[in-house]
Order: sequence, then C-alpha cells, then structure tokens
Amino acid sequence: MATVAELKAVLKDTLEKRGVLGHLKARIRAEVFSALDDDREPRPTLSHENLLINELIREYLEFNKYKYTASVLTAESGQPAVPLDRQFLVRELNAFEESKDNKM
Repeated sequence: MATVAELKAVLKDTLEKRGVLGHLKARIRAEVFSALDDDREPRPTLSHENLLINELIREYLEFNKYKYTASVLTAESGQPAVPLDRQFLVRELNAFEESKDNKM
C-alpha cells in the first residue's frame, strides 16, 4: 500500500505533466492578489499612455495564454475589464496591421 507521501508525489507529478499545477498556482496567486487589493486606497488615475501600454501587455499575455497573469494585471492596474478595440490601438499607436494574420 502506498504512503500518503508517495500519493502526494504521484499526484503532483501527474498535475505537472498535464499542465494543471501551473494553472492552479497562477489562479491561487490571482485570487490572493484580488483579495488583498485594498479598495480604500485610491489608485492613481490611469494616463492615456499607460492605458495603451497596459493594453499591449494584456494582449501579449492573453496571446500567450497567461490568462491569470492578465487578470492580475487588470485588477492591479485599473485597466478596463473589456479589452480595447484592436483598431483603436492601431490608430493610437500609428501602427499597421498585416491583413493575413492580424499582426501589428
């Protein structure tokens, strides 16, 4: 019969191999940051430049499937929950988008 320590080790190994353990840790971190966020302390106003920079960072995080990291960024920065329109970003940054794959 397996010991508790052996079962824990097998469970941890299985969760790591499936990629679940990292997601669980990230989700816990996001929830802890959310719980610790002090709403009584006013956040500095988000400048237009910081809004754009944060949106680019969020787009990068979501593109790479770092959704919990993106949720922490949104919660801590005061970034709007709904992402900015991509065409708005293209205009504001004087960027151009390659039509075949929507890359900036």
